[in-house]
Amino acid sequence: MRRSLREEFATRVVVADGAMGTMLQAADPTMDDFLGLEGCNEILNVTRPDIVRSVHDAYFAVGVDCVETNTFGTNLSALAEYGVEERIYELAEAGARIARESADAFTAADGRPRWVLGSMGPGTKLPTLGHIAYDRLRAAYQENAEGLIRGGADALLVETTQDLLQTKAAVIGARRALDWCGMGDLPLIVQVTVEATGTMLL
Repeated sequence: MRRSLREEFATRVVVADGAMGTMLQAADPTMDDFLGLEGCNEILNVTRPDIVRSVHDAYFAVGVDCVETNTFGTNLSALAEYGVEERIYELAEAGARIARESADAFTAADGRPRWVLGSMGPGTKLPTLGHIAYDRLRAAYQENAEGLIRGGADALLVETTQDLLQTKAAVIGARRALDWCGMGDLPLIVQVTVEATGTMLL
């Protein structure tokens, strides 16, 4: 099925899900659910997988082909703001596993393939501006990608990058993880954010 996603991309429009954060907020998780880390949606992958699963299920129920993992903030700079940067792999793997279980359940019910996109968000620190060391960022992206792959992602999605050096760190980190896991055939998708002026932020 992982190979077929690349084939689907080449032959038709593949529909993915929508917002994750607002759907999680609608479930009204408690401060205990967040382990006191209010706003760290990724911690719900281990404390309230049922809430995260319900979001994926809701999107599959209305007909999407793919869902993104609840891992947009599972990166070095975002998790460091909560003091839990050592949990990158754990939270990434858990997020991918939840989405994989949802996708497989819907496929088993009607035979139509569903896929999981491993979300790799940009974080809050830009290496070009010296906010964070490039090597450290790249290594953390590799850890993130490895968790997503091991959890069952069908593709990796580097999201909304605004600094090309940050993009490079994410892409190389993801490629190293794909090679390390022996999954070099998985698609790697990259999005960049372009300002209204037609240029990137930097």
